[in-house]
Amino acid sequence: MGGQVTNGAAIQIKGKYAAMVVCWLLGVGCLLPWNSMLTVEDYYMTLFPRYHPARILSLAYQPFNVGTVAVLTYNEARINTRRRNLCGFSIHFTSTLLVLVVDLASSGKGGIGPFIALCAISGAFGFADAHVQGGIVGDLSFMLPDLMQSFLAGNAASGAFTSGLRLVTKAAFEKSKSGLRKGSVMFFVICTIYELLCILLYAFIYPKLPIVKYYRSRAASEGSLTVSADLAAAGIQTQIDEQDEEDSKKMERLSHAELLTQNIDYAIGLFLIYVLTLSVFPGFLSEDIGKHSLGEWYALVLIATYNVWDLIGRYVPLLKFVRLKSRKGLMIVILSRFLLIPAFYFTAKYGGQAWMILLTSFLGLTNGYLTVCVFTSAPNGYKGPEQNALGNILSAFLMSGLFAGVVLDWLWLIGKGW
Repeated sequence: MGGQVTNGAAIQIKGKYAAMVVCWLLGVGCLLPWNSMLTVEDYYMTLFPRYHPARILSLAYQPFNVGTVAVLTYNEARINTRRRNLCGFSIHFTSTLLVLVVDLASSGKGGIGPFIALCAISGAFGFADAHVQGGIVGDLSFMLPDLMQSFLAGNAASGAFTSGLRLVTKAAFEKSKSGLRKGSVMFFVICTIYELLCILLYAFIYPKLPIVKYYRSRAASEGSLTVSADLAAAGIQTQIDEQDEEDSKKMERLSHAELLTQNIDYAIGLFLIYVLTLSVFPGFLSEDIGKHSLGEWYALVLIATYNVWDLIGRYVPLLKFVRLKSRKGLMIVILSRFLLIPAFYFTAKYGGQAWMILLTSFLGLTNGYLTVCVFTSAPNGYKGPEQNALGNILSAFLMSGLFAGVVLDWLWLIGKGW
């Protein structure tokens, strides 16, 4: 391979921290549009009180997300990673812009038409997220675990950022006649600008980072065909002709089924983590927590609490002595989290808001911590193409867990009517 980066250890030391910052920023952009829609649920609850927007918008998002990631995961070895991720960020940018267009076109009056449009945009967010989330996770799976941790921390930071920004805009416009709407519009303007910056960041900066070039060059030498376009963008010519490409396809590598069999505990673990989390967040926290002294701020405070502790949880594994590496230990902790279901039920029915905030904090902390532990442990011991495939498989199980959790969230409404 022409122009392959050498002296990998020196390059890792030199470019590690810059790459961690870039991965963090891309992680924020990956989930910022969707977290934006979740965080303005108080506005949508006012516009569409009869349509359960906290639940319906999540339900509209998930089928497109899971269906797309399933197709992309099955074909990951033949997909141009650069095109995939740029496509995802571009759809994110366009969709966040369309949220503003729908609101302005309807003058913020609600109704079935604007709600259907928002559901369609929510589906577009799911489609885009499947491209970016799986694409970047697969890419980072054959790089340093610290880069994966930074990207996942960025995912959580997007939730913390949107929650903080939502609290600020709500407070700033609280006394205004149309304060909720003004705050939400400002919110999506900021998010739209950020998504445009992510497109530029991924297209022109990320592929040229020395550490990224080094690991992609190494993956290409091991037979990966997904990184060629990004290496070319970084000025590295892979010089793979048609015969070389056929030889790369024939290189011995584990199939998806074999990778899944060897890592089934990690895959099921991620599925169960997000089944539990999404069966509580955001639907239950938005509609089923009763009336308390915080009033209409209560749901926003709970969502912000979850997002902040989710972010903290994703940094905890940086402390090596508390990172859980045991596969059996991870599964025990993941299964024990299901005790939170009765805890949330009885707290909503009998407990005070302090107990609910405490439970929500623990939900976020464990979600972030366990997510990083699984993703940084699983890809070890494989070649670059296999690590990319495994990263995509784990992302698919995570998103399937999201979908299942959103569906199960409706069970909280049993006995409450519509």
